[in-house]
Amino acid sequence: MENQQIIKLEDISKGYGNNLILNDFNLSINKGEFLTIIGSSGCGKTTVLKLINGLLKPDRGRVYVNGEDISKINQILLRRSIGYVIQGVGLFPHMNIRKNISYVPNLIKKDDKSAILSKVKNLMKIVGLTEEMLERYPSELSGGQRQRVGIARALAASPDILLMDEPFGAVDEITRKLLQEEILRIYNELNVTIVFITHDIKEALKLGTRVLVMDKGRKIQVGTPTEIKENPRTNFVKELIGA
Repeated sequence: MENQQIIKLEDISKGYGNNLILNDFNLSINKGEFLTIIGSSGCGKTTVLKLINGLLKPDRGRVYVNGEDISKINQILLRRSIGYVIQGVGLFPHMNIRKNISYVPNLIKKDDKSAILSKVKNLMKIVGLTEEMLERYPSELSGGQRQRVGIARALAASPDILLMDEPFGAVDEITRKLLQEEILRIYNELNVTIVFITHDIKEALKLGTRVLVMDKGRKIQVGTPTEIKENPRTNFVKELIGA
């Protein structure tokens, strides 16, 4: 089957006040890719992510998801159809884990409670947590467990796309390695398209089927982990690999 484009950023410019973050930025992502994005702070990584799910609007240019210009579709429905995982998770502290994970499915299918609960239990298995944790609250879980719940919640509406903004940045090194293995397993199992931001070059190269290196709002290099390692195009990329 030929590569099918699922996300396209076309001639994007985006700034905050006088600070231009992205200028004439173009990016295409194929269905089923795991794209990792790495670059220095302030280079526009998170801006790219937020443009994809409509949390930010470009000053110029177009964003397409599944071939549709997202400025012309319902933004709430768009966001419900795209999983979003952030560092620190952002779980609702007053809701137990079951309610956190089922939050979006309940908004979409209010009447199908038993199917939703069945899905929640299955997602707990997928992210490596026990059913017994469903009645606990976020404050009763470790950082790594909360991060797994955050991934389960993002997957609950069966999204085609999962956006992850430095999701493992706040956990210790051992937990981080476990979560990396977990997300690779989930990616291979569910065939979801993942766009994953990181500050860690090892993480970017380990997880990505393609890696995008950014600096100062520009694409410096895009390629497979092997291409990035063996043929770094600029000194910036070479230094990144060296680090």
